[in-house]
Amino acid sequence: AGALPAAIAANSRGKGLICPLECGSEAAWAGMGEDNPGGVLAPRSIIALVNHFRGTQVLSEPEPLKAVEAGAVPDLRDIKGQETAKRALEVAAAGGHNMLMVGPPGSGKSMLASRLPGILPPLSPREMLETSMVASLAGELHRTGVSRRRPYRAPHHSASMPALIGGGLRVKPGEVSLAHRGVLFLDELPEFPRQVLDSLRQPLETGEAVVARANAHVTFPARFQLVAAMNPCRCGHAGDAARACPRVPRCVSDYQAKLSGPMLDRIDIHIEVPPVAHADLALPPPAEGSAEVAARIAAARELQQARFSELVGPGSMLLNSHVEGELLDRIAAPDDSGRRLLAEAAERMGLTARGYHRVLRVARTLADLEGGGGVRRIHVAEALAYRETVAGRLGAAA
Repeated sequence: AGALPAAIAANSRGKGLICPLECGSEAAWAGMGEDNPGGVLAPRSIIALVNHFRGTQVLSEPEPLKAVEAGAVPDLRDIKGQETAKRALEVAAAGGHNMLMVGPPGSGKSMLASRLPGILPPLSPREMLETSMVASLAGELHRTGVSRRRPYRAPHHSASMPALIGGGLRVKPGEVSLAHRGVLFLDELPEFPRQVLDSLRQPLETGEAVVARANAHVTFPARFQLVAAMNPCRCGHAGDAARACPRVPRCVSDYQAKLSGPMLDRIDIHIEVPPVAHADLALPPPAEGSAEVAARIAAARELQQARFSELVGPGSMLLNSHVEGELLDRIAAPDDSGRRLLAEAAERMGLTARGYHRVLRVARTLADLEGGGGVRRIHVAEALAYRETVAGRLGAAA
């Protein structure tokens, strides 16, 4: 594991690299042979390596790992109804915002999440190198290959903290780092152990996963977009008097209490996904699919890249969801009407400072989806609608 970053490090020092045969193509992808005469040696055995240095056998350079062609992904056109949820998914993808979907079983939460890779723009060369190095450290690159498709990781709710954050005797990156520059989807969010969920708070805030062990202290990149889904309660039918269990509303409060307030506060968009009406299922597929939505998202992200290249510097890979402090004030200051609305809503909803800033980030993304003008009242209003915690609202209704 780690042949690719090892090859890059060796190349930067003008040295060659010796690695096992199975890792040769991975190391060769770093392009060592172009400027470094040492190159990569990937012998099948120690004997072959000794014979190479004795001059009785010549080891040829391994073939570089080939880029994997992106296969077909599920299309948004497959989802009938759920127009509000699809709109929220587009906003989340455009700005890289974290998103929580709450709804009963069978409402389409997992289907919506699985369509996200099809509307996200491909990785840039620099991003592809970053994600490939993380996969190499995890020992997965030789199996998955290099690709411009953004990572999409969906661990089961039984995943341990080392599996999610990283760790082990020989410290390896976890799911949050394998989702770097991509999406981490957590289905049945309250079913994850609370300690595991709370361990996500630091990576969500800093974009890094820090693993501290007695024998190692390692920092892995973890700039991922969190998309989560949950039922409103354990039976899944809170709010439906005909199907809800006898323990409502107690089961609602018990189920939602598994999620801490600080964790929910780090999720930008909360959206309710109601059951799909039978009339919607009988309709033909919608005219707009992933390709049309992806074009709008790509245009919004290009606006962000141009803006941050000018304000931060060329090569910046920031998105609206990453911005804070003075830079956020510069790019997302709403007009007078929007500022008054935000102040009133912050007081009424009891927004924290983090929640206040996350509303501004989503409002900035909404403005970018309209062409990149200033943040207006209409953008603030929609961002505030996404900020209201759906889980809490459903609990109160039950």
